[in-house]
Amino acid sequence: MKVTVKGQVTIPRRVRETLGIQKNSEVDFVEEKGRFYLVKTDEGHQRLGFRRFRGIAPSGMSTDEILELTRETE
Repeated sequence: MKVTVKGQVTIPRRVRETLGIQKNSEVDFVEEKGRFYLVKTDEGHQRLGFRRFRGIAPSGMSTDEILELTRETE
């Protein structure tokens, strides 16, 4: 698959059909363990914008530990 000068690629028909991607569908790229995946977004993802972060916190961390990472420290 070639990338155009504008950074565009054609999503193969089989992939579009499997993901339910149609004209004007929204898609996103999700990184996981150094690999990127194409996913069809839904309206909730567009509004919240947090879905891309789902599952990236290290396992074994409590909610309080994760929240501490997101807060600014002095």
